[in-house]
Amino acid sequence: MTENIHINLSRDCEALLIPDAIAIMLPKGTEVWLRQELGGSFTVSVNGQWARIAGRDADALGKEAVLPPSKKDALPLSKAELEMQIWEEMQTCFDPEIPVNIVALGLVYDCYLEAMEDGEYHVSITMTLTAPGCGMGPVLANDVKDKVGALPSVKEVKVDIVFEPAWTQDRMSEAAKLELGLY
Repeated sequence: MTENIHINLSRDCEALLIPDAIAIMLPKGTEVWLRQELGGSFTVSVNGQWARIAGRDADALGKEAVLPPSKKDALPLSKAELEMQIWEEMQTCFDPEIPVNIVALGLVYDCYLEAMEDGEYHVSITMTLTAPGCGMGPVLANDVKDKVGALPSVKEVKVDIVFEPAWTQDRMSEAAKLELGLY
């Protein structure tokens, strides 16, 4: 969902400047414009720059904090069920500058599940970025790792960012191209 709402932060709040992922602290009362609210994170404009605020700090924006689900009472999943949930979860990960999820953008190249002896799974994900120099790459990879790692039956997650093959717009879904006006 794309927004354009003026907000004064209700408390001090961490943010990452886009596109370099430089951590900053935004003091209580700072005026921001909410530009994008997708996948549990927020893109804001502050003092002429864009920044990403994590879901755990949503309350500073007057929104409900977004916390990962608890595995505590979750039932184990089959490999097929888990793989489907992993792809669904990756569709909740968004580049903070682009209102399209990373799967629809064609940034996820592969997802491999390896069964462990205890019935849980090791998940290996290979993804890329729209541009090799994007400072938000580690942020996106951590977002994927955190969201997939919170799923039941997932023991560990490894996310590798690669640049071969290079990403092109041809990897995007038709819906993503339409959303971004590339038709």
